[in-house]
Amino acid sequence: MATIELSGGTVHYSVAGPEESAAPPVVFVHAFLTDGALWTRVADRLAERGIRSYAPTWPLGAHPVAMNPGADLSPRGIARLIVEFLDALDLDAVTLVGNDTGGALCQFAIDEDARRIGRVVLTNCDGADVFPPAAFKPLFALLRNERRARFLAGQMRVRPLRQSWLGFGLLAHDLPADLTRAWIEPALHDDGVVRDLVRFLRAVDPKELLDVASRLHRFQGPVTLVWGTGDPAFSVKLGRRIQEWFSDAGFVPVPKSRTFVPLDAPQQLTDEIVAIAAGQEVASVSARSLRSGDR
Repeated sequence: MATIELSGGTVHYSVAGPEESAAPPVVFVHAFLTDGALWTRVADRLAERGIRSYAPTWPLGAHPVAMNPGADLSPRGIARLIVEFLDALDLDAVTLVGNDTGGALCQFAIDEDARRIGRVVLTNCDGADVFPPAAFKPLFALLRNERRARFLAGQMRVRPLRQSWLGFGLLAHDLPADLTRAWIEPALHDDGVVRDLVRFLRAVDPKELLDVASRLHRFQGPVTLVWGTGDPAFSVKLGRRIQEWFSDAGFVPVPKSRTFVPLDAPQQLTDEIVAIAAGQEVASVSARSLRSGDR
């Protein structure tokens, strides 16, 4: 695991794929209370196809080291860290890929500075004024208090609870218990990590994301939404709504997949990342969606 010092603190990240590749690099942005390992199945498949990818662990509650006390951990502040990461590693024409909370952060990053972003792939995620979705609002409210956040993290030690719909079970059909255990470990052992996740949640404002959405049409690169249709949290209707904010976006339904498309449908997500990186016309993606009768 590599590390990089950014203005907000230390960010850990993993790299997969060849050092030299004709394809543009891929950078992943994961969900709240997860880490870069969310993307391992996709990163490995991309590597097999000669594409280099970067999976940072952003400060969203499962990061191994607490950020600097004065770091801006608002959604826009983390978006600035994403932009800073691209600058620090000199990554250009990036394919930025986001899931869940990470999809919202991708939208903030586009709004902040899209110079190094060539294209975007969004899986089930927050958008417009949905931040978070209704299913997660009670949890977000509870976690805005450090004492309650530490207590809830402690409860997630119990595997059946952690894997249930009260934990992570709502988010994927294929959810390894060792992965979810790794996601809660930092909050169990580092009060600074708990502080960071609380600061992020306190700064979440759906009005701010809606304001960002009103400017997404300015992004000139292609966008593909790879959307799980079996998701009880992020509806297909929301995905279609996000699609409409962009000027050049296609929509690819993923039957039965829940929120964590990188876990439930890694091969299909990989294929769509490869397709958009190869410059495939987004119109063909839209055509596949229309043929599916998903409207």
